[in-house]
Amino acid sequence: MALVNCPSCNKKTSDKAKVCPHCDFRIGNASAEDIERKQQLQKFKKLQSIQNQSLLAMLIFVAGFAFMYWGGTRPGDLQHNLAIVCSITGFVWYLVNRVRTVLIKRFS
Repeated sequence: MALVNCPSCNKKTSDKAKVCPHCDFRIGNASAEDIERKQQLQKFKKLQSIQNQSLLAMLIFVAGFAFMYWGGTRPGDLQHNLAIVCSITGFVWYLVNRVRTVLIKRFS
């Protein structure tokens, strides 16, 4: 008995199991087409999650940037420093998500 990755959830399961105990995917009756379709769905869900995170990162960046310039604070104030931190955090988070997206598309 060997452990293999489930095509649906990528968790370890027995190669003799007919159904994955983690996600109830029917491994025994699955054709190669079913497994490929399930893997494509998982890839799509992961890309959607990263795109949602990218949108949130952009919103944080824009909100921090807008508050920094139109919030009525002076440089050195706590609110101004928080706006700078939000802008930098949003920008870096957006860049990280873009790199993650490229890596997923390139190596999948």
